Amino acid sequence: MSVKDNILAIKRQLPKGVELVAVSKFHPAVVVMQAYDAGQRIFGENRAQELASKAPQLPSDIRWHFIGHLQTNKVRQVVPHAAMIESVDSVRLLQLINKEALRIGRVIDVLLQLHVAQEEAKSGFAVEELLTALTLGEMNGLEGVRIRGLMAMASLTDDQAQIDREFSIVENTFNAVKEEFYPEDRFFDQISMGMSDDWPIAVKHGSTLVRIGTAIFGEREY
Repeated sequence: MSVKDNILAIKRQLPKGVELVAVSKFHPAVVVMQAYDAGQRIFGENRAQELASKAPQLPSDIRWHFIGHLQTNKVRQVVPHAAMIESVDSVRLLQLINKEALRIGRVIDVLLQLHVAQEEAKSGFAVEELLTALTLGEMNGLEGVRIRGLMAMASLTDDQAQIDREFSIVENTFNAVKEEFYPEDRFFDQISMGMSDDWPIAVKHGSTLVRIGTAIFGEREY
């Protein structure tokens, strides 16, 4: 099947209110355009340099989501191009994004990344760490960012029950954070979780953004 066919097939399966983030990392602009021509507008990149070089080559109405671990020294490369940074994994990173966004006159949407997977290598806030930072007001008063919700990755496993448990933690944390810290904030409404192999479980637990790459583009091209 073509990239267009893959995108249309996935979109037919997604419930109303769930948006597709087409993970275009490692795929050249010409392949991204195939997805664009199929009507896709949200694309996910995980390397600052690749986003900074790819974005200017492609249509300006693409909404780029940065989904990888963002090093603090790469914030300046990402902020001009990203519509959303999904992978904010520390208060310091959030503050740096805020500072850079203000410097260039932007307000940038962000998601706070939760660490719920078994792999130590994955980034993100532990649940208690996130709740503590919010309770202490460490994320308040940042006018260059708009906190839209949470992002997470499940463990890389075939154990569906484990994935289900991990996504359930994210769902419960989102609901708790929304109720306690953002009850009147209509913009705090996004959960990004679920990839090519586990997105149906993620959607069951309230995901509003699914990040799918391989099922659209196949294996990486470079």
